[in-house]
Amino acid sequence: MRSDRVLEVLDAGALSTIQDLGRPGFAHLGVPRSGAVDQPALRLANRLVGNPEEAAALETTATGLRLRFGHAGALAVTGARSAVRVGGRAVGWGTAVAAAAGAEVEVGPATDGLRSYVAVAGGIAVPAVLGSRATDLLSGLGPSPLRAGDVLPVGPAVAEPSGSEAVPRERGSELGLWLGPRQDWLTPAALARLGAASYEVEPASNRIGVRLRGPVLERARDEELPSEPMVLGAVQVPPSGQPVVFLADHPTTGGYPVVGVVREADLPVCAQARPGDRLSFRILG
Repeated sequence: MRSDRVLEVLDAGALSTIQDLGRPGFAHLGVPRSGAVDQPALRLANRLVGNPEEAAALETTATGLRLRFGHAGALAVTGARSAVRVGGRAVGWGTAVAAAAGAEVEVGPATDGLRSYVAVAGGIAVPAVLGSRATDLLSGLGPSPLRAGDVLPVGPAVAEPSGSEAVPRERGSELGLWLGPRQDWLTPAALARLGAASYEVEPASNRIGVRLRGPVLERARDEELPSEPMVLGAVQVPPSGQPVVFLADHPTTGGYPVVGVVREADLPVCAQARPGDRLSFRILG
């Protein structure tokens, strides 16, 4: 790999991390899957620049970031809509664009959604940890969140950019929910309320989980629950009665009842939900 195949981080924004499809298969060791919160957006960005879908890319949060290319390459931005500029010139979102060596790239604040994904041809080639280059904010595995001055190695391009253009995805607000395993820990009235009410996304939400505020879900049982395995999309109800939807960096065990699991196809809705957005659950069974 030539030493000029790098990206220099000029401004990392509020929170930017390196993400791929994560490190599944280690939950029994207490290691979360991690990886991109909006996996369809990451996969799409990689396809646009000719990368394998599992290649590592950059995940931004809310405010975007600025980079400088050390080599001539290609990039694509997907996920949350944002203005993209290369070398001071506005370019398209959701399509592969060329960047000359030395060009600055600016991904502006998210205008619709929360997290944008920036893929570059060749992928981000930092060392893998347990088979993944993903930054895990809970366990601390993988590279640290990006900071200004970081220099990121880029792998060799393996295919030509696709030439396709992405269609913006409607974010939606409904989450399909499979009940269980601990729905019996809520009263029947609380379960009915869960499927009928809407909940506001709290500012304290992050890559670990989306915290929701709305009608309190009352418990039918008061005893303590021993810690149990947690899965992606689990909806946990702590003593406050306010549900939390677990995302990519969720803990592998927990002691509050899980009343249901959000179906995988709806997890990107959680990934792109901004503080103040409203989400609702549709009970699937």
